[in-house]
Amino acid sequence: MEALIRYLLQYGNLNPEQIALIQSKAEPKTIEKGTYFSEAGKIAGQIGYVTEGILRVCYYNNIGEGFTRYFVYENRFVADINSFRDQLPSSEYIEAVTDCTLMIFSKEGFTELSNIIPGWNSIFAKITSNVLENKMKASSNMLVQDAQTRYIHFLEHYPGLANRVPLSMLASYLGITPSSLSRIRKNIT
Repeated sequence: MEALIRYLLQYGNLNPEQIALIQSKAEPKTIEKGTYFSEAGKIAGQIGYVTEGILRVCYYNNIGEGFTRYFVYENRFVADINSFRDQLPSSEYIEAVTDCTLMIFSKEGFTELSNIIPGWNSIFAKITSNVLENKMKASSNMLVQDAQTRYIHFLEHYPGLANRVPLSMLASYLGITPSSLSRIRKNIT
């Protein structure tokens, strides 16, 4: 819980009463590896702060192949924010890559915090803006870099994460085949 509060305080000020209210609305939840935190076609009813583990945001094509858009790991929020905020069906899945522990805010609890804490929406606007900016930079790099450079960039920006996710998911994120990723790993070792 302390990590969640420290994270929020990076984006705005909260007094002790507000912190206590936030803590009262956050509930711990465990998600087993391979299960979904959020599913395409359903409305996201919760937002989570990852305290342990890795999730991936992904989608599936019409023949069932999964494509990883990005990974979410410790000390970050995870949600299909558009589905959560606007109560629209999600277009993607959020799957636990490892066993995960999160602090969960329900839609009702999150809305209550928005109504009571004056800076709550501003804090989340800043968090969302920061996350979006980072995703746009990563996407831009993915478009112009060769596969080896993308992998090296991933290693530099997400230290240790490559060893915690399956090769197939990492290859999917990088836009290459698992065999190509294996060759790249051998070449740079």
